Amino acid sequence: MIENADVKYSVGALLYSPALNDKVAGSVIRGSFATPYSLALCLEDTVPDEQVEAAEHIVTGTLRQIYEAYQTRPFYLPKLFIRVRSPEQIGRLFARVKPYQRVLTGFVLPKYTVSNAQSYNDAIAEANSRADHQLTMMPILESRDLVDPYERHETLHAIRGYVDAMADVVLNVRVGGNDFCNQLAARRHYDETIYDIVPVAQILGDILAAFSRDYVLSGPVWEYFSSDHNEWRHGLQREIRRDMLNGFVGKTVIHPKQVPVVNEMLKVTQKDYEDARSILHWESGSLQVGKSYGGERMNEVRTHGNWARKTMLLAELYGVV
Repeated sequence: MIENADVKYSVGALLYSPALNDKVAGSVIRGSFATPYSLALCLEDTVPDEQVEAAEHIVTGTLRQIYEAYQTRPFYLPKLFIRVRSPEQIGRLFARVKPYQRVLTGFVLPKYTVSNAQSYNDAIAEANSRADHQLTMMPILESRDLVDPYERHETLHAIRGYVDAMADVVLNVRVGGNDFCNQLAARRHYDETIYDIVPVAQILGDILAAFSRDYVLSGPVWEYFSSDHNEWRHGLQREIRRDMLNGFVGKTVIHPKQVPVVNEMLKVTQKDYEDARSILHWESGSLQVGKSYGGERMNEVRTHGNWARKTMLLAELYGVV
């Protein structure tokens, strides 16, 4: 069972790399990316149908190179996931990478919904029955049945049941913002956030309401990584602020330049840190409300306790500004 909450919060910036990229192992071994980060080798949207077999072969080689290098010298080893195309691919792929499974954290499950959730769950359970250590799963909620407002709540309730059945191995619940945008023919620019696309924001809000009390949810991908005057960076910062305000922790990223921006935004401010620490160490016999560290807001033990615990975990993992 995943017992430590900090493990779930530590996924942070999840860097997607196309599975056909045979250079990524070298980048990991050389320490080319800012740390901390997690890594997903993507076999889904980035791989043409006719190249799936080649991509699986490259993924196997990537894990082998990282595994063998890690036996000879230490380097930063990210949480490493494989994003599959279907439940059926999990068993086949795990058989290939089983000798190198020690560097594999788990699988990312795209378009996880009512029609395939049980198959995904069964495939993960079967892989774990053959694994030397617990493999985790990160379902992505991004299917078109969540776009229809008349179906959404019933679908989310059903999906929640499937996720709960695997709660022991669910590391994060993720969302596919671009898939929702695609259904609505929408796309944000770098001076806009996904929350400005109101129908998508409503979907994200419903997903948060359904899952965030019991699971760590990660924010949708930000697709900009370059611009003339760093507008992409400011846009990413704005969106992460909105993510965290609403309950997302972490971000799917598609370029190494985005990783340090996510890490910086996950840091806790000094005022939040001091308030959280004060709330968690409040004297039990005293009045359960008081002035904040900066003297500008109210701290109340009974209503700010969950926020305080999350804030302290983030401070431990990512630091304090």
